[in-house]
Amino acid sequence: MPSRRQILAQSAAVAAALAGAGLLPARAQSAWNKAAFDAKSIDDVLKALGMSRPVESKDLTLTAPDIAENGAVVPIAAATALPGAKTIAFLIEKNPTTLAGVFEFGDAVESSVATRVKMAQTSNVYAVALLGDGRALYAKKEVKVTLGGCGG
Repeated sequence: MPSRRQILAQSAAVAAALAGAGLLPARAQSAWNKAAFDAKSIDDVLKALGMSRPVESKDLTLTAPDIAENGAVVPIAAATALPGAKTIAFLIEKNPTTLAGVFEFGDAVESSVATRVKMAQTSNVYAVALLGDGRALYAKKEVKVTLGGCGG
């Protein structure tokens, strides 16, 4: 009878072989848009993500603190009840990296996300939602940072 250690070693070998052959699901593999994360302005990020110019909307809610005592861990959240929301992205205007995160949703999932981001200084935070029909919506809020988290 094989030991637990032998079973784990064999499982790891099988997983490595599947990953090497490209047989793991696309969601399980690490994929990210390098151009979007390297962009230094909001317009460049939107272009790299393939989004049109967003319009402000009350249908997209952005939740963030008015004052963040520590810029290293700023809680933010965004949600929309609009049908067909495919993507929600968080952008921070004055950060060294403007794009803080991109989240993609399927049809069976509620379009709501919460995360924590690093902020270098007081800045506008944007939540941008891409809908299935190609429209892009945004909500923004200014967050005041008392202690910078990006090297500050």
